[in-house]
Parts: sequence; C-alpha cells; structure tokens
Amino acid sequence: MGLVCLAACSTGPADVAGNYTMAITNKDNGCMFQNYTVGATTTGVQVTITQSSSQATATVMGPAGVVLGAVLGGNVFSGKVDGDAIDLTLAGTRGYTQGNCAYTYNGEIIGSLSGDTLTGRLEYSGATNMSPDCTGIQGCITTQDFNGTRPPP
Repeated sequence: MGLVCLAACSTGPADVAGNYTMAITNKDNGCMFQNYTVGATTTGVQVTITQSSSQATATVMGPAGVVLGAVLGGNVFSGKVDGDAIDLTLAGTRGYTQGNCAYTYNGEIIGSLSGDTLTGRLEYSGATNMSPDCTGIQGCITTQDFNGTRPPP
C-alpha cells in the first residue's frame, strides 16, 4: 500500500515553461518607488519561462523588462519549481546611495500554475549595507500581483 501511495502521491515539478502574457497590478509600495501608483494595472507583459527539471528561468521582455533592468539591474529571474509552485529570484545589481547607505533592490516571483494560467505576486525588497542612513530601505517590500496565460501545448 505504501508503494502505491508513493508512486501515486509523489509530485514532480509541473511544466511551467512557455511564453506568458501577463497582467500586473501594483499593490503595496513599501519601498516608496517613485512614479508607482497603487492599483495601477499593466497588461500585455511578455514573460518567457524556460525549465530544466526543477530549475526555471523567467525573462521579462519588452518595456517591463527595460524597467526592471533600470531599477534592479536585470530582467532575468531564476529559481525552483516545486509541484505547481515557482519561486524565482533576481539579485539586484544596480546600486543606489542615500547618505552613507549603499543599497540595491532584489526581486522575487512567487506563483503557482493551474492549467495554462500562472498567478502570484512579485516582491521587491531593499538590500543595504546596514548603515543607519538606510532607514526605510532595509526590509522594505513593494508588491505586485500578476496573472497570465500561455498558449496550450
């Protein structure tokens, strides 16, 4: 009985690969990004996800990818697929300063796949040199919700 459940109950990584068209809605702006309007929605964002077993990479294309490059220093997230869940990160490389505070912003995609629809959230967080001048940046989180579809295989 245990072997039957082991074979039937185990879940490998879902096939999340594909070309998605996303809608993104701005939520909390904990990092106080300029020109960020809570509740604003951007549609038609193109994201290509490639996958090898439980490893995945998401590349944000077009204008949204350019904005990510300007703010974070890149537009490619990488990480893991576990069952139908994805958790992909982008360590920011674009440096900022505020007084003695040196910092970057990191990005994370947390989502799940149902059929050909991917939903979840994007989180942007401040990473600093821990200077006292970093108040308001260290630990800040700005979030966006997303949902998107890919063409069926």
